[in-house]
Amino acid sequence: MENRVAMIGIIVEAGGSVDTMNALLHEFREYIVGRMGVPYPKRNISMISIMIDAPQDKIASLSGKLGSLANISTKTLYSNLKEV
Repeated sequence: MENRVAMIGIIVEAGGSVDTMNALLHEFREYIVGRMGVPYPKRNISMISIMIDAPQDKIASLSGKLGSLANISTKTLYSNLKEV
């Protein structure tokens, strides 16, 4: 299956399932190219971006699992880049 490059944006609100989220990210670590997180104390949230290079089904699986966690929202943006 062809790999895709994507960015998963994550917003973690107060009381979010941070331990479960980190366990999921660890589970998919072989596909993660980079991760950047920024806390925003004024709003009591954190924003995280994950760059991933993986088969479409793995990206969808990770995004879906993250989005199903309490107080966590995700959106996925795919690149039009074709695998080289």
